[in-house]
Amino acid sequence: MPLDEESRHLLAILTPEDAPAMHQVDIHVLRDAMESRFPDREREPVAKVEDRLVPGTHVDVPVRLYRPSIEGKLPVLVYFHGGGWVLGSLETHDAICRAFANEASCVVVSVDYRLAPEHRFPSGLEDCQTVVRWVQAGADELGVDRERIAVGGDSAGGNLAAVIANWNRDENGPPLCHQLLIYPVLDASQASESYRENADGYLLTALGMKMFWDLYLGEASAMDSPLASPAQVADLTGLPPATVLTAQYDPLRDEGEIYAERLKTAGNQVALRRWDGVFHGFVGFADRLTKGSEAILFSAQRLRESFDG
Repeated sequence: MPLDEESRHLLAILTPEDAPAMHQVDIHVLRDAMESRFPDREREPVAKVEDRLVPGTHVDVPVRLYRPSIEGKLPVLVYFHGGGWVLGSLETHDAICRAFANEASCVVVSVDYRLAPEHRFPSGLEDCQTVVRWVQAGADELGVDRERIAVGGDSAGGNLAAVIANWNRDENGPPLCHQLLIYPVLDASQASESYRENADGYLLTALGMKMFWDLYLGEASAMDSPLASPAQVADLTGLPPATVLTAQYDPLRDEGEIYAERLKTAGNQVALRRWDGVFHGFVGFADRLTKGSEAILFSAQRLRESFDG
């Protein structure tokens, strides 16, 4: 189907005809644009929001905790924001974290991992690993249930969530109960058909994604690392249940769907859903796109089902 009316209208605002291509814009300008995208956005209320620092090997990692209720030992979603490992922050993903806390009835721990190119792979990933270990080890102090820990993220954050799920299995960490992958970046080869179909014109471009990969990895040799490119993981058995969301007009569409099918073939529980008529990033515009709001509700329902066992 063609872009739906809401998406077409929003895309025209986000990418005016005279705007330079994404890969031609300085990353600091892109960061400022992402940070200021919705300065008037209302904050959905949650019972408690707390900023903390998680001690790390190299640096302390800023996190933001969202609690939908003060009482009880709640399940938890450790969330990694999108932005090509180069953009994004606690603020850019504040709305989506508030929504997941309320709709999935869980604590959300949003991770402000280090960004490339100032901190290339695997710096940001190490920060995410540090926070997951911190949640697992400190569940009692945090008031969360260590038996019900999920990981999730959108775009580059979906990449980090997938890598963390594989890493946690390989390290024999406490089992994770779910992995939520929202239009995830999974394959550094960028060779899928959707990269050709949606190379330009839908916010995230093929050349823009190449720029993000180059800034994140620095060296081409890292492209083959399964810690960077989960599509390179040979064994996908024994992983937590997964929810994978893709968008029709997205260069990343096919790699998300291929990965979901591989997860399913390996014996994992998988819910794969493609959202037609929308572009990459649509969930982040849930206040403007009906399908973005619907995707949050769908994802939250999947999280609740995993939390309930």
